[in-house]
Amino acid sequence: MSISKATVTDTEELTALVNSAYRGETSKLGWTSESHLLDGQRVDDLMLLSYLQDENISILKYVDNQSRITGCVYLEIKGDKLYLGMLTVSPLEQGQGIGKKLLAAAEEYGQILGLTAIIITVITTRDELLAWYERHGYQKTGEIRPLPNDERFGIAKQHIDLFVMEKPIL
Repeated sequence: MSISKATVTDTEELTALVNSAYRGETSKLGWTSESHLLDGQRVDDLMLLSYLQDENISILKYVDNQSRITGCVYLEIKGDKLYLGMLTVSPLEQGQGIGKKLLAAAEEYGQILGLTAIIITVITTRDELLAWYERHGYQKTGEIRPLPNDERFGIAKQHIDLFVMEKPIL
């Protein structure tokens, strides 16, 4: 099992993984599902491919001992901070520490780049997810943003706001 930087050849597998964890019936097997809040896809191949071709964006992938990608995390350099998003673990593999390992790898990546902090956005009504990030050192900044109105990320079933959270990189 290892964590490494994803490449364009991983596009289809990453797209399937992310959508399975956030949307649809499979997502309901894990605790990260957003299907009760959003319809549609979380990401598509074109969007993911554009991420993988952007020099300011990296996607780290977690590969299991059967060479399957079972986790990933999106990282984007924004000034002196690292934006972390799309932290994904297969619903069938959740609860085994993969998310924690990806979070630690993201922090190490930020340290290597000399960045000052990691920022994330979390749906304000996702209490269990907010608590998970708080246990890992992230704190609310006081900033609240609306969910982007872009069907490429999903179709909101209700109004959704996002807390901005931050953790210093030590």
